[in-house]
Amino acid sequence: MKQDFRVSDGKVLVALSGSMYVEGAAVLRERLLEYSDQGYKQFAIDMGSVDYIDSSGLGVLVAIHKRAVQKGGEVVITGLRGIVKELFELTRLTRVFTIR
Repeated sequence: MKQDFRVSDGKVLVALSGSMYVEGAAVLRERLLEYSDQGYKQFAIDMGSVDYIDSSGLGVLVAIHKRAVQKGGEVVITGLRGIVKELFELTRLTRVFTIR
């Protein structure tokens, strides 16, 4: 899984691609927590190039969302498609996250 991070206007922009399994989810979690610990609370995660995500990946997204909301921020998910979009719908995470 490829992960690209950048900060723009106080928002952490993350572009993900490939398949997210346990190993990639752990790396993503650490990076997102680093940004959160630095005071960032707005996250935009582009998942347009993600072709699979397992439960550990979903857990990372839920955890960073919870942390961002506690600080008055949010996590916006963009580009959902295919099986990844279906997983978000089946798990009702489309009701948790702002989806664009």
